[in-house]
Amino acid sequence: MKRVWLIDDDEVFVFLTKKLIAQTEQAVILETYINGQEAIDRLREISADESALPDLVLLDLNMPVMDGWEFLNAFQEVEFSAPDKIHLYIVTSSISPYEVERAKQIPAVQEFIVKPMVKQKFVELISAL
Repeated sequence: MKRVWLIDDDEVFVFLTKKLIAQTEQAVILETYINGQEAIDRLREISADESALPDLVLLDLNMPVMDGWEFLNAFQEVEFSAPDKIHLYIVTSSISPYEVERAKQIPAVQEFIVKPMVKQKFVELISAL
């Protein structure tokens, strides 16, 4: 079972992504968070427990309370028991070249994916773990 975290406040996108994941027939435990603060608080709680850490994080950039960029700053400060376990992808509707370049400067970010995410892309991400 792979642990997948979806950090996004868009209810429609979350709903569609849940359906997409179910269609892939991948063995996934999905946790959703509506902002970066909820997710980073949870990560801090479980940072020493490798089995509880997510394998895959799908992160939106534009959210209330704590946006994706603020989450990434906080994420880089957390000391994890298995720092290489978490594969983090930005999944956003933004097509800003500036944001793509900014994301490339953050070592934790594997890739910048523009919404919507298709089923084949999710299967590719899970299969690479």
